[in-house]
Formats: sequence, C-alpha cells, structure tokens
Amino acid sequence: MKLTIIGVGLIGGSIALKLREKHFADYVYGVDQNEQHLVEAKELGIIDESLSLEKAIQNSDLVILAIPVDSARKLLPAILDLVTDKQTVMDVGSTKAGIVKGVENHKNRSRFVAFHPMWGTENSGPKSAVSDSFSGRAGVICDQEDSAPDALKMARQVAEYLEMNLLYMESESHDIHTAYISHISHITSYALANTVLEKEREEDTIFQLASSGFSSTVRLAKSHPEMWVPIFRQNKENVLDVLNEHITQLRKFKSALEKENYDYLEELIRNANKIRGILR
Repeated sequence: MKLTIIGVGLIGGSIALKLREKHFADYVYGVDQNEQHLVEAKELGIIDESLSLEKAIQNSDLVILAIPVDSARKLLPAILDLVTDKQTVMDVGSTKAGIVKGVENHKNRSRFVAFHPMWGTENSGPKSAVSDSFSGRAGVICDQEDSAPDALKMARQVAEYLEMNLLYMESESHDIHTAYISHISHITSYALANTVLEKEREEDTIFQLASSGFSSTVRLAKSHPEMWVPIFRQNKENVLDVLNEHITQLRKFKSALEKENYDYLEELIRNANKIRGILR
C-alpha cells in the first residue's frame, strides 16, 4: 500500500513510522511546505520520497492530511478534486465540524474519513515523531455514514495498525467533547505559564523550585501557537463555553479563600476528587 503524508511533523511522522513498522505501508511519500522537514523525514526513515501534492496523490492509495486545522480545511477540497473512487483521504485534526462542513457537498466527499487520533505532545517536527505514540489511545472517526464503506475499512485498518481504541462520533459532538477534554487543558496551561512568568521574574527560581506537578501542568504551554490558534479559532464557541465554566470554578476557589470558608474549599476539592473514579 502506498501512502502520502501531507505534513511530516509530529503526528504525520509518527503515523508513517508505525504504518511502515507494521508493513501496512510499503512506500511513503512526503508533502510539506517546510523543505527541512522533508529532508529530516527522509533521513529518519519516515518517508521514502518527497513529491509535489499532485504527484504524491496520483501515486497513493491512502492520503493522510496532518497539518494545522485551518490549513487542512482550505486544502482538503483541492485534495478531493484529485482523488479517484479507489483512494482514501483521512485528516487527523483536533477539530472536525468545520473541516467536514467544508466538503459536505464535494463530489468525492465519500472518499474522505474524518479521523482524530487522540494523542500529541508539546513538541513538533519529524524529529519528535515516535512510532508507538498511539498505542492504547482513543481514535475517533466522525460522521462515518458520509464515508464510503471501503474508505471506512481503510480508516479502521489504520486505527488497528496504530493500535488505537476506535470510537465513533458526530463531528459536532466530537468538537464539544474535545473542548472539554483537550482544548481547555491547553488554555489553562498557557494561562498558568503566563501567570508564573508575570509574577516570578527570576527564571532560576522557577527552574530550581518547579515541582513535577507544576512541570506537568504547564507542559502543554510549550505547544506551538501555529497549531493551537487555528484549533481555538475553529472550535471557538465550544471553547468559550467550557472556558466560562472554568472561570466560574476558579471564582469559587477564590471566594472560598477570600472569605476563609475552608469547609467550602474542602467541599470543592472533594468534589474534584471524583475524577479519580473516572481516570485511574
């Protein structure tokens, strides 16, 4: 099976490595605007060859779009213009409703499967790619009824070879849930990092005193804006909804401390502890 990866960075590179390792893909083409990424991807064995978008699609059975969601939304119609009824196109973006809506009336819509592998790190580029990144993680296929049976079969095989737990959702529902589970975590991390940087001006002190708890909480703040601003833009309404609730919760903690209501503070913490029964 011949595979094209559009965007040979962290996610696209990790997918390619795993599918090569499993011998699902026997030849991988790379497409990327960053020439250095293409050089690195070939050196690292992620791709076999870099080609133009048109030639790569022409030669491939499967095309995986692994670029920021704004760019994916713009490029996907042009990709579908080029595919035949024997090819499958997948994206791996963290938002889905906007991308799906952009091709809902495209003549080749059925060749597209909206897919979200629920994994990522604060790193980027092909040097950050790791083949076992997706093992045991959730992989979401959205709006499966709009994809052709053979395209869905291809997407399921990809998820299987990535060793992911496959889920099915409507695209709008997916975007609501990812706002709650993923997107708010990044905003919180960015805000906490900015708070510390504003209040603690001595970098050595941050480095020396930062505990593992602080480091893990602000890890996501290292994530690049090129990836996350488009996600927040595409999922603005859902992110605002969860952000408003998050601000309400922060105000409860603030009020409990201001009023020295430590019984209420304990109640808030004990309620939060319920997450233990869900995330083990």
